[in-house]
Amino acid sequence: MKAVVFERFGGPEVLVARERPDPKPRPDEAIVEVRAVGLNHLDLWVRAGMPGIDPEMPHVLGSDIVGVIAEVGELARHLTVGQKVVVLPTLSCGVCAACYAGDDHLCRSYDVLGRKRNGGYAERVAVPAVNCLPYPENLSWEEAAATPLVFLTAWHMLVGRAGVKPGDDVLVIGAGSGVGSAAIQVARLHGARVIATAGSAAKLERARALGAHETIDHSSQDVTAETRRLTGKKGADVVIEHVGGAVFESAIGALARDGRLVTCGATIGSKVQLDINLLFGRHLTLLGSWMGRRSELVEVLKFVRDGRLKPVVDSVLPLEQAPQAHERIERREHFGKVVLRV
Repeated sequence: MKAVVFERFGGPEVLVARERPDPKPRPDEAIVEVRAVGLNHLDLWVRAGMPGIDPEMPHVLGSDIVGVIAEVGELARHLTVGQKVVVLPTLSCGVCAACYAGDDHLCRSYDVLGRKRNGGYAERVAVPAVNCLPYPENLSWEEAAATPLVFLTAWHMLVGRAGVKPGDDVLVIGAGSGVGSAAIQVARLHGARVIATAGSAAKLERARALGAHETIDHSSQDVTAETRRLTGKKGADVVIEHVGGAVFESAIGALARDGRLVTCGATIGSKVQLDINLLFGRHLTLLGSWMGRRSELVEVLKFVRDGRLKPVVDSVLPLEQAPQAHERIERREHFGKVVLRV
């Protein structure tokens, strides 16, 4: 099969197209013939050599996989060859106390396809059979590949962690990102008022088209001051943040009393300064979030099928142009998801 792999850590140039052996399924696995795969910032971090990760080499990136079942293991009785599927991107053991309780995101073996285990930048990929979910027939392959990881992440942040409710003022940092574009929609779905930030007029316009009630240009405006102005000096009840560094610090300043900040990333920096007086004085809650429960993606797909949540595709490139796709994300030119067609 054809795949895009890297054999050493580095920039986009380490991604190369290679012929690889076709994967063979274990008894509890299925082989998916990949039609499209969505990119995530995680791909860039793994490719660059994220500390603490020891991926199998040569490594195949790609968490957001959609395609057709090509082969099934003997225990994968619920799947049929030719069936279209969306692949749940998360991995868990399935037998620990957390998994039995439905909290697979808390499994000590929790991981993501394409992080340590080879993913979907390939014509075929082996995945756990239980990760193959029914395909939303109202979507193209590219739209479906833009759905799983970002909507799972945004849903878990807003619903699972922050407990968003009707009437909340929700500040979404970075509307142009995959998580940001998903979070705007999830917050609107739950009756919240959305304030979204982006770094250009074009991205702010697209954020409003997705449902943001108010927007802030974080390249020229003070996010904390603008959020307080737009909320009558109250501040945001919920902040969705995935950037880190100074942005995280300004997001804390934008919180209302009893506000909740949820973070799922540190794109520009993992070290921040925190004023403890502000934390307890405003009764704030700071929450970490990574991916989400299997059941949450099943719930998300219901709203995707009926059109109330819509994946946002920035651009589609052929598999061989994976390096250019990475470069587009690194230059922050994208709005929504960059997808590779296989």
